[in-house]
Amino acid sequence: MTRTLLPAILPALYLSGLMAADWALPRGNSQSTGVGTAKLPDQLNERWVFKCKDSVEGAPAIVNGVVFVASTDKHLYAVELATGKEKWKVKLGPMRAAPAVKGNRVLIGDLEGNVYSVDAATGEKKWTYTSPVGGEIASGCNFHGENILVAAQGMPVTCLDPAGKKVWDFEIDGGSNGSPTVSGDMVFASGCDSAFHVIDAKTGKELWNLPINGQAAATSATADDVAYVGTVTNDVLAIDLKTRKVSWTFTPATKAQAFYASAAVTDSLVVTGSRDKKVYALDRKSGEMKWSFITEGMVDPSPVVIGERVYVGCLSVPGEFFVLDLNNGAKVQQLTLDSAVTGSVGVGPDCILVGTEKGSVYCLGK
Repeated sequence: MTRTLLPAILPALYLSGLMAADWALPRGNSQSTGVGTAKLPDQLNERWVFKCKDSVEGAPAIVNGVVFVASTDKHLYAVELATGKEKWKVKLGPMRAAPAVKGNRVLIGDLEGNVYSVDAATGEKKWTYTSPVGGEIASGCNFHGENILVAAQGMPVTCLDPAGKKVWDFEIDGGSNGSPTVSGDMVFASGCDSAFHVIDAKTGKELWNLPINGQAAATSATADDVAYVGTVTNDVLAIDLKTRKVSWTFTPATKAQAFYASAAVTDSLVVTGSRDKKVYALDRKSGEMKWSFITEGMVDPSPVVIGERVYVGCLSVPGEFFVLDLNNGAKVQQLTLDSAVTGSVGVGPDCILVGTEKGSVYCLGK
């Protein structure tokens, strides 16, 4: 049953010009920390389900009461948060990336190397940038000021101006799988060359790089001058941005597998998921494992932390989605969606949204 949203008190906290209740970037903010501020009930219930015609693999963006969803069915959708009803849709290209919103524009890349700017109110396509070398853009855009940053496998990290013109690009051998992370005037990217790169956001020139002994499949998160990144060689690393060294490395003790999920970073913990079917919480200072939680599928979707809870799905056939206690990893709630949870969580003011392999977008709240 579709239910109307109750009025919510929005926090008076602003981040990059947007209210904290908005989730305009794939991991919530330019530092990609994956931490939200929603006011959620103790137990989530299905508020509504919106159906796309193919999988949803990126986190929905939620801005000003509108949900933006990209699908491999080649459409970008705008959906009313209050009702789950479609406002508009526009055909672009097959999309696995998460939408990002800046002002009145939605920015999204597709699997054919195109970046689109779409009017958030009407769905009108404003411009298209096509990478001259192609590249499957599977990660969301980020922003430095008004400029747009995008990365992809087989494509340079690219900076575009608001009109879609290239400002600079930075070549990484094989490209970068995750979204570029931004902190101040620095851009962080790692990918297929087994190195962590720090780039000047204004010029596109590399400031420094650090070998990380493995390709990175996801977006790095940064907090307090430390970057956290997982690798396909089964490690999670903390990189001190001041000393330019790895401060700690975590490798699961048994049956270690690749980390495709991006980490959520709180004041004290780094929470991430692995293809070994586990969610891990690590001490931010030492990398010591505080707890782990076993699921029934690979944890490629990136966890999100809201308050004292972790919200994350996995690639199990039944479509398992979990709410975990942040402090000890205990299961608070388990929901079964219609298929594997391929998307990461988008956070609304009093709800969360997540997509599945069958193209369903679930709004979960009170």
